[in-house]
Amino acid sequence: MPWSNASSVPAREECVSAQFDTPHAPADYERAREGFLPAARFFRSKLLLVQDILASYPGGDLLDAGCGPGIMVRTLLKSRPDDFRITALDQSLLMVDYCAARTRGTGKIYPAVGRLEAMPFADTSFDITLVMGALEYTDARAAIQELSRVTRAGGLVIVTMLNPFSPYRLAEWFLCWPLIRALGAIEKCFGVSVERRHGVCASGIHALPRSILGRLMRQAGLQPADVVYSTLRQPCRRSTSSLEWRAEHSGFLTSGP
Repeated sequence: MPWSNASSVPAREECVSAQFDTPHAPADYERAREGFLPAARFFRSKLLLVQDILASYPGGDLLDAGCGPGIMVRTLLKSRPDDFRITALDQSLLMVDYCAARTRGTGKIYPAVGRLEAMPFADTSFDITLVMGALEYTDARAAIQELSRVTRAGGLVIVTMLNPFSPYRLAEWFLCWPLIRALGAIEKCFGVSVERRHGVCASGIHALPRSILGRLMRQAGLQPADVVYSTLRQPCRRSTSSLEWRAEHSGFLTSGP
């Protein structure tokens, strides 16, 4: 759900950590993206979208920033095993360790722990930087500045962002989740045990409209090459936009092809 009050930032960071920095989080995250539930289909659509964008690029040094359990990393190692030298970055050591363990024997990756807002890499380190489903959990302005900084001249930046104005997300954030929390409050009044109550934890998500995201990208010296919308088949579930940006020199980006 979107956050706007600066005083809520510490609480937001705690929410993100509670979701992704627990012992079972990497495996749970991976399982949630398997099968045919909406979240899994949505995630696979993003995988295919990113693979399509990368299809016209011969390879190079690639950063998967916010790699999670490494699903995208393994996808690239399987589909294009000799094309990319992949660095997998996440702020969760557990996620990075899980990613490294799951890719052992399938190809060489370079694991790294760090925040997107302050990445532990030198300037112009990568030909391609990819952020898929992680920018929503960061200080987007700082993270985008970092993406521009670590991308080489002529390089490529790919980000995906939830569409906060899609009917699907609006219904989830402002109807479904509040109703579930209200049900949990009622259950508490009737003495239902904590383990059996309904509830939804705060997600820490701050999804930006395309106009604001685009402005932040341009302020970081990036120029759009393409904007693609991904859907979950149903028109009402248009829930993510993927933005492709091409770098020129010193982090400034040229117009797209």
